[in-house]
Amino acid sequence: MNGPTTEGRKLSRSFGWLVLLGTLLVIAGIIGLVYTGVATLTSMLLFGWLLLVGGLVGLLHAIESRGTSYFWLGVVVAALNIAAGVVVIKHPEGTAEALTMFAALLFLTGGVFRLVGSVVVRGPQMGWTLLQGAFGLLLGLLVLFDWPHSSLYVLGCFFSLALLFDGLGLIAIGIGGRRIVSMVSERLDETVPTADEPITTAEDEQK
Repeated sequence: MNGPTTEGRKLSRSFGWLVLLGTLLVIAGIIGLVYTGVATLTSMLLFGWLLLVGGLVGLLHAIESRGTSYFWLGVVVAALNIAAGVVVIKHPEGTAEALTMFAALLFLTGGVFRLVGSVVVRGPQMGWTLLQGAFGLLLGLLVLFDWPHSSLYVLGCFFSLALLFDGLGLIAIGIGGRRIVSMVSERLDETVPTADEPITTAEDEQK
């Protein structure tokens, strides 16, 4: 009768690993917020290696599917990913500057579209949309006016915040999961008879 208890311990251990992973991500996010320059370079290098590895995997997949109509398309896409990965790895600072400029333009255009759309549509969420548009426009202008110096901290800050919130999410899931498993295990221990307790049937109760 130790099946439910054993499974509960396994699930609890798995949720414990989630808590540990989330804690590590939170620590990495906090460190990244303190050292945004290092976090920016780290995120660029990770991005470059992801492009490189993805390109190599795509190239192998294209080679395996040679003879099909998608062979050359797969080769071209894989070659572009490999080339982009090599460029990002060799020039992480320049890549950070380019991506920061791109992010600033996205903030600007997104903020302008939200401001104009909220004024034109005048929906029930007009105030919230105006606030979002104004914040995006202001953020884009701040990043753009401080460019290229802003490339040293903008991407690293976003990368660190992503790690921080992902880590907090994993910690919440792990703690909540362990509590649920603990509650279910206690209920099962209360309802399932142990090996020393006799199992009573309906006939025994009638006697």
